[in-house]
Parts: sequence; structure tokens; C-alpha cells
Amino acid sequence: MVRVKAMGAKTERGTTVAPKPSHRLSARDRLLAAADDLFYAEGVHVVGIDRIVERAGVAKASLYSTFGSKDELVRAYLENHFRRRQSRIATILAGYKTPRERLLGVFAEVEELLAGSQFRGCRFIRATAESRPGDASEVVAEEYRAWLRSLFTDLAKAAGASNAKQLGRQLALLYDGAAVAARLDQDRVGAATAVRSAAVALLDAAIAPKRSRRTPTR
Repeated sequence: MVRVKAMGAKTERGTTVAPKPSHRLSARDRLLAAADDLFYAEGVHVVGIDRIVERAGVAKASLYSTFGSKDELVRAYLENHFRRRQSRIATILAGYKTPRERLLGVFAEVEELLAGSQFRGCRFIRATAESRPGDASEVVAEEYRAWLRSLFTDLAKAAGASNAKQLGRQLALLYDGAAVAARLDQDRVGAATAVRSAAVALLDAAIAPKRSRRTPTR
């Protein structure tokens, strides 16, 4: 019996042939991956259907049978990113013990993103900047923003903020500002430092220091 190495068989000419993968990505996953790359790099409305199907390596009919329209592909692209953000934030929060640490942990990730060259801003902000009223991008972006505000508000309340709703909204706006800075600010390191210090200042201003429980001496 001839044994074939796992890393590939050799042809008569000695050329290594890579083994076939046990499974391939579905047409839907390939279209979403292509949309994620192209939409984020160039813009939702700039990139046409032909570019996406070419990148995904599928027929145009597959896109329409899977999503129905480009607008629904945009919806799926943003919903997919929304789920990834929720998963990523959950991982970050799990790494800290106190609500304050969790809040600052979310902004610590923003610092890391600003330090990286691959981060070009928020997908939701970029997509809605190109959208028309009622587009799928607007609907999904609002769902994402409502979730983000709720997240910050809940953490602010757990941290003891006197007005958790107001602090939650302030932190959400700061979070948005960091994403805009990633797109427009030439000094991304400076922007990251400013975002971090602003988050700390907002927390300090909104959360009263704990009073000592020691019994005063007479």
C-alpha cells in the first residue's frame, strides 16, 4: 500500500499537490467574506455586485438566491460584524472583575485598534454615511448603537454612576469619536491617549468616591 504524506502527494514530475480540504466554505460565507473585505476597504456603495462575486468565486445567481439583493447582503454583512463585536466585547468584559475595569477595558481595546494600521473606523458609521433613508445599513446600525448605549449604561449603573443613562450616552459618543479618529486623525497614538484619558475623566466625574466606613473618633 502506498502511503501519502498528509502535507500533499507528488505527481510524476515531482510537483507537490496540496491535499483537498475536507470541506469548503459555503457560497454564503464566501460572499460575506468578500463583502467584508471590499465594503470595509472601499465603501458599501462603491463596490458593485460583480466585484463581490468575482472575489467570492461564485456565480452572480448565487448572490441573488442567497440574499435576494445587494441591500440584503449589506444587512447580512453588518449583522455578521455586529455578532463579532458582541462576542469580542463579551470576551473583554470577562477579563475584568469590576464594572469600572470593564468599562476601561473596552476603551483599552480602542487604544489597541487605533495603534493598528488595519483599523479604518467603524463599519456601521461608514456604511450609514453612504446610506439612504430606510436602507438596511441604517436599521442594523441603529440596533448596534442601541446595544452599545445599553452596554455602557448598564456598566455605568453597576459602577455606581449617579446618572447612568447620561454617562452611558457620553461613553457611547466617545466610543464613536474614537472610530472617527481612526479614519481622519493623523496622530492616532495621540488620539488613543486622549480617548483613554477622556473615559477616565468621565468616570471620575460621574462616580462619587466611596466614603470611609470607619467610625469617626470622638
